[in-house]
Amino acid sequence: MPLEIKELVIRAFIGSEASETASSEANSSMPSTSAIVADCVEQVMQILKEKEER
Repeated sequence: MPLEIKELVIRAFIGSEASETASSEANSSMPSTSAIVADCVEQVMQILKEKEER
């Protein structure tokens, strides 16, 4: 039996305290740009190696 949603309520609270906490947590858990680039290069090289082996 299908379910029909007639109304969807989304609430968001925007404030300086919440954004400061979120941004400080995001900065501490984000890897550096050079680490991201190195990981991407490694993955691309792996893909190219696999294609070359075929």
